[in-house]
Amino acid sequence: QVQLVESGGGLVQAGGSLRLSCAASGRTFSSYTMGWFRQAPGKEREFVAASSWSGGNPYYADSVKGRFTISRDNAKNTVYLQMDSLKPEDTAVYYCAATLRRLYGSESSKPTGYAYWGQGTQVTVSS
Repeated sequence: QVQLVESGGGLVQAGGSLRLSCAASGRTFSSYTMGWFRQAPGKEREFVAASSWSGGNPYYADSVKGRFTISRDNAKNTVYLQMDSLKPEDTAVYYCAATLRRLYGSESSKPTGYAYWGQGTQVTVSS
């Protein structure tokens, strides 16, 4: 069983930045594919970014490409989402997800591929 705890959400003005963190329990963090998803009110959960177990070749949704950066620190069992140039449409609850499956590219964008989820952290971007 893996427990995921997100932090770092908050209220920021458009154009600003936030860094989300997701701390994972367990001793096999370096083996996990890690993903970030988000869900705005009245909308379905959507993919944001994913990091393979090795950290190489991160994968991003087109809507955040060039603005968001996913990274991981396996020594700290933590994955990060650096969010820059934030827009009001980025407002959502952001969720961290993990799986032992080795997912790459578009495979890593499907919520059904992940076994473990955090409780989410709210990000609100004001205009």
